[in-house]
Amino acid sequence: MKRIIIFLLFYSATIFSQNKLTLEESLQIGLENSRLIKISESFLNITDAKVTEFTSQMLPKLSLSAGYTYMNLNNPTELGIGPAPIKIVNPFYAYGMQLSIQQPIFTGFQLSSLRSSAKNTYEAINFEHQKNISNKALEIYTAFWSFYKSQKQVELIEEYLSSLKNNFKQTKDFLDNGLVTMNDYLKMKAQVSSTELNLIDTKNNREIARASFNTALGLQLNEQTDIQTSFHFDYNQFLNYEDLLSDALNNRDELKSLEYKIEAGKDRVTAANSSWWPKIYASGSFYLYNLNARTFSIEDERLQMWFVGLSLNWDLWNWGYTSSKSLQAKEEVIQSRESYELLKEQIELEVYNAYLKFKSEKEKINVSNLTVESAEENLRLTNEKYDYQLATSNDMIDAEVELLDAKTKLAFSKADFELARVRLELTIGNKIY
Repeated sequence: MKRIIIFLLFYSATIFSQNKLTLEESLQIGLENSRLIKISESFLNITDAKVTEFTSQMLPKLSLSAGYTYMNLNNPTELGIGPAPIKIVNPFYAYGMQLSIQQPIFTGFQLSSLRSSAKNTYEAINFEHQKNISNKALEIYTAFWSFYKSQKQVELIEEYLSSLKNNFKQTKDFLDNGLVTMNDYLKMKAQVSSTELNLIDTKNNREIARASFNTALGLQLNEQTDIQTSFHFDYNQFLNYEDLLSDALNNRDELKSLEYKIEAGKDRVTAANSSWWPKIYASGSFYLYNLNARTFSIEDERLQMWFVGLSLNWDLWNWGYTSSKSLQAKEEVIQSRESYELLKEQIELEVYNAYLKFKSEKEKINVSNLTVESAEENLRLTNEKYDYQLATSNDMIDAEVELLDAKTKLAFSKADFELARVRLELTIGNKIY
């Protein structure tokens, strides 16, 4: 039984280690599980149904109505005054139906404008939907690289702690042989303890970052997820700010959405002005009624009839209702146009900031690489000196901490560069998922 349990635990651990999530897999899972995207899709479906709604109003409307009446008169048995009253014969019933059709001929361009407005609104919402997906993808990117930084920090501190313990053991041997003072030994011991405490906090931060990552992907909060990272640095990307700004103004979903909203607003102005025009409808009906009149000593009757015709409806005076509706629609168009221009100004600033951030993160990687090389060489020299007691324990601690700090900054710079690249891609309107 124990062997089976051990095997299952080993097998589960092996499967888990083989299922590290790449960035692409994280995006796929997170976008599929996102409730915000599902809500956004629902809004898109609603606007699509609006197009069908207004299209249907332009087509013939066919309706059917029918009725049935049943009556039983028990008292009185006769109706009327005089020598010849009407004898009541039960039961009495009547049924009938009416089939009608109506077709709008001219509505002052109201229905065509409303349908066009619905189509433009659908396109606007569709671009907003794409923007919502991109925002969710950016959230996943941010959670992924934050998780990476916390994991990397744990790895580097564990590596540093292992090296520090080796140095501590060496210092203990030096102390036993009278080569170092007790003060050097205690400093090294205090540094080990301090690093162990730091490692506890760092591991806790890693679990917090993991929980945030799980939340971004729509997974259980305590899911023991792990990630697999790869870096493909292309420093020649995004070299020209003017080209980036041009791409942003041509590609940003928010601008395209506002363009369609402006067109939808124009259509609503036309729809509001439709009340200045008469509305003409063609209609026709067919009637069929059957009446059982023997109850009242009258012959049964069946009635059939049909008609076709035109109707006109024209608001000659409505106390400014039409003009006020038209004014409201025009003001909404003005608001959309001003929002469009304001958004262009904001995009210009966003692109510039993202461009500068991308350049600075690229430079940080170059500087961090040099810093790591320098710190590694400094540690190598300090180790050699320490072996011959030409350096103190303080020198060793400083060299180790310097290398840890340099490696941490390099790891963080790589993650920050990836985020800066993705944000710049998003800012200029490129898809990041």
